Amino acid sequence: MQDAARNGASTWTASFDLGRSEECVRLATTGWCWRGADYPWPAALRERTIYAFDGEEFVAIQRYDRSLIKLVPTQWGAPTFEIDGIKMLPSAELSPYADAQRKAALVAPRGKVILDTCGGLGYFACAAIEAGATRIVSFEKNADVLWLRTLNPWSPDPCDAALADRLQLMHGDVTAHIGDLPAASFDAVLHDPPRFGIAGELYAQAFYDALARVLRPRGRLFHYTGAPNSRRGGRDLPGEVARRLTRAGFACERALDGVLATRRAPR
Repeated sequence: MQDAARNGASTWTASFDLGRSEECVRLATTGWCWRGADYPWPAALRERTIYAFDGEEFVAIQRYDRSLIKLVPTQWGAPTFEIDGIKMLPSAELSPYADAQRKAALVAPRGKVILDTCGGLGYFACAAIEAGATRIVSFEKNADVLWLRTLNPWSPDPCDAALADRLQLMHGDVTAHIGDLPAASFDAVLHDPPRFGIAGELYAQAFYDALARVLRPRGRLFHYTGAPNSRRGGRDLPGEVARRLTRAGFACERALDGVLATRRAPR
C-alpha cells in the first residue's frame, strides 16, 4: 500500500478481512481512508502476526496471561492460532477452514443437533451450520480464544441474526458441564481437543463415556487426534482413542487425521 502511494496512486484495492472480501481505499501521505475513516500507517510490522486497529494504532492480535496466545496468518486467508508457539489448527497443506469443512462433513450435519466440545476459532461450528446443522452447542473454556474470535473475520458470531439461535457458544470447560447435558440430546459430536499433553482429560475414558451418554444411538462422532498413521515415541494415539471409544459403546474407524465413531444402538 505504501509502495502504491509512493508511486503516485490515489487508490488501492486489498482485503482487510483476511481474504473474505476486497475493498478500495483512498491513499494519502500520512495514511489511508477506508469506509470514511482515516487510518495511519502502522509502525514496524512483525512476520506471522495479524494486526487490528484499536482506535489509535495497529496492535498485534495476541495476549499473554499464563501463556502467549496469538492469531496467526496462513497462506489460505483463514488464520490459525497458537498457544505458546504450538499451532492449534493444521494449515500446512490446507486452509484450516477447509479442513474443518471436510471433517464436519464426516458426521453428516444436515438436520442435526451437534455438540462441539472445543470450539476454538469456531471453524467446526461454522462448517456444520453451512452444511445444514439445525443447532450447534459449542464449548470453549479459554477466554483469550473467545477474544481472538471477536477479531477473526472467519469466526462465526453467535450474536449474528443470520445464525438465528443455531449457534450457542458457551464459555466453559466441556468436561465440567457435560454431566448437566441431557442424555441422548445430540445427533452428532465434533471433538477437536488440544494435544493430549495439554488436555489429557479430553482423551479420558470417563469423558468418552459421557459423550456416549449424550449422543443418540447411531449418532456419529469425529475425534481429531493428529497426523494419520503417525507414532510418536512408540505411541499410537488414534489406536488408544479408538479402544477407549469402543469401550464407551462406539464402533470406530480411522478417518482423515482422527477417528470416526458411531454410537452403537442398545441391544
